[in-house]
Amino acid sequence: MTLWEGRLGEPAVRAMALSASLSFDKRLASDDIAASRAHARGLARAGVISNEDAATLVTALDRVSEELAAGTFVFKPGDEDIHTALERRVTEIAGDTGAKLHTGRSRNDQVATDLRLYTRRELLAVTSDVLALQRVLLTRAEEAEDAYLPGYTHLQRAQPVLLAHHLLAHGWSLARDADRLLETAARLDVSPLGAGALAGTSLAIDPDTVASDLGFRARFENSIDAVSDRDFVAEALFDLSMLGIHLSRIGEELVVWSSDEFGFAVSADAYATGSSMLPQKKNPDVAELVRAKAGRLIGNLTGILATLKGLPLAYNRDLQEDKEPLFDAFDQVHLMLPALCGVIETLTFDLQRMREAADGQSVAATDLAEWLVEKGMPFRKAHGIVSSLVRDAIDRGVPLEELVEAHPDLGESALWLLEPGVAVTRRTSPGGAGPDPVKVQLDRFRTRIGVDSRRLDDASGA
Repeated sequence: MTLWEGRLGEPAVRAMALSASLSFDKRLASDDIAASRAHARGLARAGVISNEDAATLVTALDRVSEELAAGTFVFKPGDEDIHTALERRVTEIAGDTGAKLHTGRSRNDQVATDLRLYTRRELLAVTSDVLALQRVLLTRAEEAEDAYLPGYTHLQRAQPVLLAHHLLAHGWSLARDADRLLETAARLDVSPLGAGALAGTSLAIDPDTVASDLGFRARFENSIDAVSDRDFVAEALFDLSMLGIHLSRIGEELVVWSSDEFGFAVSADAYATGSSMLPQKKNPDVAELVRAKAGRLIGNLTGILATLKGLPLAYNRDLQEDKEPLFDAFDQVHLMLPALCGVIETLTFDLQRMREAADGQSVAATDLAEWLVEKGMPFRKAHGIVSSLVRDAIDRGVPLEELVEAHPDLGESALWLLEPGVAVTRRTSPGGAGPDPVKVQLDRFRTRIGVDSRRLDDASGA
């Protein structure tokens, strides 16, 4: 039996096959039960139903929750969605009193409330996973000490950087992800329950106390907006997409670094796979899958944006399409983050290979130019001198140091800049890649993790 059978009768089987959402929205069961408990208590506080009726409804909802947890809840063919299924079972348990549960509410505000509860919880769970990955990066950065490697632009060697600095670059991008996730969770912390189908109700309900009961910061201000708003879904999907892009960038780097051509890192066997045909292979599949899933996350985001862009106010059934991309995005990120944590925790760096790649003399070219600047030469002139020397060294096949020593503006006193390990120590500006600024950066990154951990605890009510 549908919730509108008195008006339209039995729907066509093919129409129900299209509209049914139970297969995916059943994961909102615990949120629907929580919202229904709060709604029943709110109806009693407002005098719309008796305290006894509210107690009966809450007891029935508790029993349904127990059945779901035990796996004994029986879904029936007429259960179009999780909301219908739970109300049907409550009515079976509580009799006519169960039919009072939907008083003063619509599935429109009901599902919006459930989805906000779910999204808030999942955003905070993802934030916890992001912080865990940041802590792994911090640990590996601390362990790296004075190890260095080439920094790249355009995938060409540019300047030497401390390995710690490179790892923390990923850590800071994840810090922005954590900030976005927490901000989105805070912004969606508004209860739609009480908005009804779109215009509220004539019954004397109190959405403020219900919102407080559910742990929401506030209740809606406009009932039409409350039931039609899915900004929070789009925001969550953007946050997860941006996070996925950052994780993909790490994955791409791991793929490149573990190649024989680079040889900077080796994955633990537990986080690699072999080949069904090639006995020698050790493939970075975890990194590759993380890289690939970013595209899936972007697809989920663009899908919901396309769904939302042409909807008139207020509720439209199109909004049923908000759940599967959101659920999938959370599922994928919950897989990606722990797996990447494991890869990085167990990764072995070939520090000698990194040093050798970073000690090429041309990588110190900027230091030669800046040394000339320190002596009073305009930077553009210094840049021209050094770039010409680099080109001559390549064209003539001679060591750069010979040309530096022979140049009147450089000479023997500049040769120390080409010594292995020197250039990285000269990155002294705040936020730079040398030992002194990286030491400061490590402290600041530890502090940032601590601040965001406390923000997460506050948002979680811990």
